[in-house]
This record gives sequence, C-alpha cells and structure tokens, in this order.
Amino acid sequence: MSGDDELSLLVVVIDTNPIWWGKKALGEAEFTLSKCIDAVMVLGNSHLLMNRNNKLAVIASHTQESRFLYPGKHWAVADLFGDGGGSMESNCSGSRDGKYELLTAINDAIAEEIKDLMTKTEMKGQQTETQLAGSLAKALCYINRMSKEVKANQEIKSRILVIKAAEDSALQYMNFMNVIFAAQKQSVLIDACVLESDSGLLQQACDITGGIYLKVLHMPSLLQYLLWVFLPDQEQRSQLVLPPPIHVDYRAACFCHRNLIEIGYVCSVCLSIFCNFSPICSTCETAFKISLPPVMKAKKKKLKLAV
Repeated sequence: MSGDDELSLLVVVIDTNPIWWGKKALGEAEFTLSKCIDAVMVLGNSHLLMNRNNKLAVIASHTQESRFLYPGKHWAVADLFGDGGGSMESNCSGSRDGKYELLTAINDAIAEEIKDLMTKTEMKGQQTETQLAGSLAKALCYINRMSKEVKANQEIKSRILVIKAAEDSALQYMNFMNVIFAAQKQSVLIDACVLESDSGLLQQACDITGGIYLKVLHMPSLLQYLLWVFLPDQEQRSQLVLPPPIHVDYRAACFCHRNLIEIGYVCSVCLSIFCNFSPICSTCETAFKISLPPVMKAKKKKLKLAV
C-alpha cells in the first residue's frame, strides 16, 4: 500500500480544568493555558504538514463538558478529507504572512473555541474533576465516524494524545477502563503527556494500547516534548531513541469508596471490586451464599457414681 493511501488521524485531548490552570497561573506565570494551546497548535500544524493525508482533531476536556475545538460544527466532513471546495474557503480567513490557509483557519478556530469555553464556564457545586473519560469516549466515536468516511482504497491509522493537567478522578475508573479496552479493540494508540501529577489510569491506557507515557519535567519546554516524542507515528518511533517505559500502576479503584487498593473482594457476577467484604453486591445486588464452618456439638460427659 502506497503512502498516499494511508490516512493518519491524530486526536489531541487537552485538559482545560480552570481550577488547575488558575492555580498554575498564580504560582508559575511563565506557563499558562494559552501557552499550552500554542504548543498544541504547533504540534497540530506539524502533523498536517508531515503528509497531505494527515488529519487532526482537538478536544477540550473540561469540568462540565467535552467540546471539540477543531473541527467545529461549521466544518463539513468533505472539508476534512479535502474534497470540499467552497465551504472550506469560507472557513479559511486567508493567508497571513505566507501561512497556509488551512493552518490559519484551524488556529483561529481553536483560539475562538477555547476562549468561548473558558469565558462561559460557571463552577457549580463540587464537580471540579476533569471529564477525561467522556472526552476519550468522544474521541473514539469521532475516530469510528472518520473510519467509515474514508475511501475504499484508504487505510486509516488513528491515535489519541492526552495532555493531562489535573489529578485523576477515581469516580471515572469504570468508564475509563471501558474506554481503554474499546481503544485496544479498535487498534487506537493512546499517548499521555502528563504535566504534573502522575496518572495511574493513563499509565494503564498507554501500556494496554501500546502508547507512550511521559511526564514533563520542565513545563515551559512542552513544545519540545510534543515534537520529539509524540509527533512521530508508531512506525517512525521504532527508529528513534525515546524515553524508556515506566513502571505501570495497575491498582484498581474500589466501587465503595473509590480508593486505589492492592487486595480486595471481586463480585463473581459483575466483577465489581470492593475493599471490604459485603454479603450483597451493591452494583448488581447479587446475594452470595456464605458457607459457614461446621459447628461441632459438645460431647456429654458421663457422670461417675460415687461408691
């Protein structure tokens, strides 16, 4: 199969948790969300310039929703595959300083969407976790949709890059694991670029799907990490010297308290995990038959008659 018949799709999922980025802006002004978005734009532009058949999608993983930064609702499927004529020209705002028009349109669309997302965010209640599992599920749905839109003689190779900022949410453990195994079944690579705290869930995702897990040591150098490690596809990585694999934390989160445990109790019906024993499964309400140890009857002592 020639290189022109291969289509490479890169879906970038950015953690846009406003609480985490707000604290980061107060403590370290040299690295902000806008600079992270700029680095993602450079990565996306570089991916599109590697091959004319390369495709890109960017998803913002927020606290209350998951939103496509690119492509937006006004982008038609024909535009994404390069078959559209007039509609793509209307999306492009024109070349500035000799830049390719499509790259200009993509950067403008991402900047406008992230601005609209952050300005309209209203923190309500205690829901401050990033909806990462939902964003990955949306990315898989988009990859599945694009795989059905390709031509008959084309092959699509898809991968997901997660730029993780906030800490993991144990409440999303089951949804996250379902997404990981769905990606493995679809042969979709999941890469992770972690900015601060290590993520046990993303470590499992990268190990199961064959992706790369990398924790950024110096956040202002994010662009260099993205271009060096995550721009090459799976075939090109075998020819590069990349960071060695890390030890993967395969601890599971219990369904009762959402704590990571090493030893626990597993329901034999729905495979739910609990840190404490319960005679009834709280997930599927299965009642377990507990076999009690046999009770030994006490022997009666014979009374001796006094002579």
